[in-house]
Amino acid sequence: QVQLVESGGGLVQAGGSLRLSCAVSGGTFSSYIMGWFRQAPGKEREFVGVVSKSGQTTYYADSVKGRFTISRDNPKNTAYLQMNSLKFEDTAVYYCAVDRGPGSGLGPRSRLGASYDYWGQGTQVTVSS
Repeated sequence: QVQLVESGGGLVQAGGSLRLSCAVSGGTFSSYIMGWFRQAPGKEREFVGVVSKSGQTTYYADSVKGRFTISRDNPKNTAYLQMNSLKFEDTAVYYCAVDRGPGSGLGPRSRLGASYDYWGQGTQVTVSS
C-alpha cells in the first residue's frame, strides 16, 4: 500500500513563498511519476504540475509556470512543490499524487487526475491579499 503525506501548507501574504513536501511510503518511489493538484473552494480539482520518475523533466499548468517548481529527492522518497510569488488565487488545498504507470513521459495523460493511483490527504495553502 502506498501512502502519501503532504506538509508545509499555511497562511502566507501575497508575493510570499511556501514549500510543500510530499513524503511517500510503500513501493518504489523512483518508479512513480509524481503529480501535484489543487482544489479551491467551490471549484474543481485542477492540475498544477508533474515531475518525471528521474526528476529531470517537469511540466506545469500555465497558471503557475515561472512561479512554481516541482522537484524530487528519490533517496528520501519525497517530492516538493516550491511556490513563489504567491497570489490570492493560489489559495486551495494542495494534493500530491502517485502514478505507478509504466510510462516515463509527461504527456497529456499525466495532467489528468484519473491517471493517478494514490493521493495524499491534502494541505491547505491560504494566500492573503
